[in-house]
Amino acid sequence: METVMEDEEMKWREVVLPSLIPVVGEPELEREKGDRRRGRDILIAVDHGPNSKHAFDWALVHLCRLADTIHLLHAVTSVTNQVIYDASQALMENLAVEAFQVTMVKTVARIVEGDPGKAICQEAARIKPAAVVMGTRGRSLFQSVLQGSVSEYCFHNCKSAPVIIVPGKDAGEESVI
Repeated sequence: METVMEDEEMKWREVVLPSLIPVVGEPELEREKGDRRRGRDILIAVDHGPNSKHAFDWALVHLCRLADTIHLLHAVTSVTNQVIYDASQALMENLAVEAFQVTMVKTVARIVEGDPGKAICQEAARIKPAAVVMGTRGRSLFQSVLQGSVSEYCFHNCKSAPVIIVPGKDAGEESVI
């Protein structure tokens, strides 16, 4: 198996999240100095599909804690296309509000241009999260090999963090830990 080189520079745009979410300062403790801080960074790859939303909900319920920071990532074909950017920004804003309401976590959102698998792995290398969470369509192994799968690509190529692949709602009890 050959390692894919991911040195190319990504085009990206930060998403300004709504002012409905109050800005909460970082909790400071005596023992937390410099680079060390309370809470973890969790990268959640999202798109407009129901399986992505299910993975997001799963991460909020099973993984996130109060001091954590969620990094939402959406890979698109073009960050300069205003229609695509506006739709992605609306998605990120809704998810950020929901994350704050459910678990009161800080949310950072970024829209990147390019191949979703490579973009997720590059962002994980940049952030160094505690986990990368993403959904899957629940295709069979044969279909994934023939058609390709973003979650399978990330599972094999994301070296900086563990990848958690949340099965879709159709999996029933298999999607519950």
